[in-house]
Amino acid sequence: MRKRIFFPIALIVIGLIAGIAIQPLLSGDGLYEQIRKYQEVISNSVKNYVDPVDTQKLTEAAIRGMLEELDPHSTYITAEEMKEVDEDFQGSFEGIGVQFDIIEDSIVVIAPIADGPSEKAGIQAGDRIVKIDTLDAVGLSRDEVPKKLKGPKGTKVELVIYRSGSKDLLTFTIFRDKIPNLTVDAFFLIDGTDIGVVSVNRFAAPTNKEMLEAVWKLKKQGMKKLILDLRGNPGGYLNQAFMMADEFLKSGDTIVYTQGRRPEFDELYISSKEGTLEDIPLVVLVNEGSASASEIVSGSMQDLDRGLIVGETTFGKGLVQRQYPLPDGSAYRLTIARYYTASGRSIQRDYKDKEAYHNLIGRIELPEGSNIDHAIGLIRKKITEENEDKIKHGKKNEVINIDSIPIFRTKHGRTVLGGGGIIPDYTVKNDTITRFSVQLRMKRIFYEYLDKYLHNGTDVKAKYGDDFIKFLNEWKVTDAMMEDFRKLAESKEIEWDEKAFKTDEKFIKSEIKSTLARTVWDRSASMQIFYQIDKQAQMAIKLFPEAVKLLSHK
Repeated sequence: MRKRIFFPIALIVIGLIAGIAIQPLLSGDGLYEQIRKYQEVISNSVKNYVDPVDTQKLTEAAIRGMLEELDPHSTYITAEEMKEVDEDFQGSFEGIGVQFDIIEDSIVVIAPIADGPSEKAGIQAGDRIVKIDTLDAVGLSRDEVPKKLKGPKGTKVELVIYRSGSKDLLTFTIFRDKIPNLTVDAFFLIDGTDIGVVSVNRFAAPTNKEMLEAVWKLKKQGMKKLILDLRGNPGGYLNQAFMMADEFLKSGDTIVYTQGRRPEFDELYISSKEGTLEDIPLVVLVNEGSASASEIVSGSMQDLDRGLIVGETTFGKGLVQRQYPLPDGSAYRLTIARYYTASGRSIQRDYKDKEAYHNLIGRIELPEGSNIDHAIGLIRKKITEENEDKIKHGKKNEVINIDSIPIFRTKHGRTVLGGGGIIPDYTVKNDTITRFSVQLRMKRIFYEYLDKYLHNGTDVKAKYGDDFIKFLNEWKVTDAMMEDFRKLAESKEIEWDEKAFKTDEKFIKSEIKSTLARTVWDRSASMQIFYQIDKQAQMAIKLFPEAVKLLSHK
């Protein structure tokens, strides 16, 4: 009997002691009081609000608001959404095909999914969606956006876009379609060279396997050097990024590491084997749409002097989330750590720091082929000029410390820049197109024209068969074709702008040829055509002697 009495008494005593010990931990920063505050508000709302209260709805809204206050990537997922959370990476779905993020209440396109409806319509990385059909999209929550954008194949949605550098808002009509599953969406050997190209649009379960299969096929065609194209790749499964980086590295190299406030969240990712691709000279292409897993791969290649990085500063998503399940089937993701490259650079950029030095690179016109050392000089000059202007206008609080530029060193002592995102070894901006060409893409003039062209007795497949290279080198857009194209555009109420056409002539003719190649062959054929006028790709090709030299120092 005594034992049976003693047991609950002992539990009560232990409970009291634990309560005394735990309460200071909870209330040290006011946590206990804040929990009581929430409890009081929701209890009073249930009791006294003028209408009946849905406590689940209120609680979910409170959790969302709390997590959104932390950072853009900590988020709440309802039980219904949890059923679809892996859809992008494990199965197929129908929609407009964009990877997005919510930044300062705006829907920011990280990247359109390759060969999806949005890419075909001309949506670009960095576009901000301000309206979806008639709905004001500013302020939509992360879980609301997919519900507005997804839908059955063939249905249409109208997006109003704000694009940096454009004076007016842009309106796109996009027809939803099945979103492609392949993550390696194109691979080819550049004609007349031993340089292969593998384009990876995101990191999903089969990505590394797809990449190795593409490389194997290119090796059979004579590939000796590789361009890994990660432009517009918003990331995805991080284990696939580690596996891909591992293929290019020797055993024992640090790929990336994480640091959190709690030591149990600190992790170190080290290459575990002799890579199957460690002897191939490498150039990695990136842009502002390259994020997360793409930044881990490109950052490790740069820091370990394994390959050259060419293009534009990446997105800067270097926060680690852990998903925690909740009893009702819902879950939440909480940022627990930051990713750091081997040299110690944080991948995460400060979303709130509009004047951060690394964003200055996007406003500096770098001469073709200028590298990081040249960029540092130009950045210093730009900071000095802007600081003088701020002081002149009484904005001393916005002045940037010119000595705060975070400079890091690679494994063999090369200079790289920190501060968020991966800043390329060679910064190269791609050409932009005029509003005229944007309209041509928005109204699907290229696709309508090619549909008409292919059905007017012109049988490209019959003439060229499987010889795409012959098509690549011989087929031209004629003056007569351009006249027909102009008439079609005008019939769709697009005013023909001859000056803009002359500015964008290479792009427009390449887009016609590329669209035809995609229709007759595939995306790999289409991409080869644009590589001929792609400034970033052409710079990558020119830099292979340096990439070879870099590899020889390993």
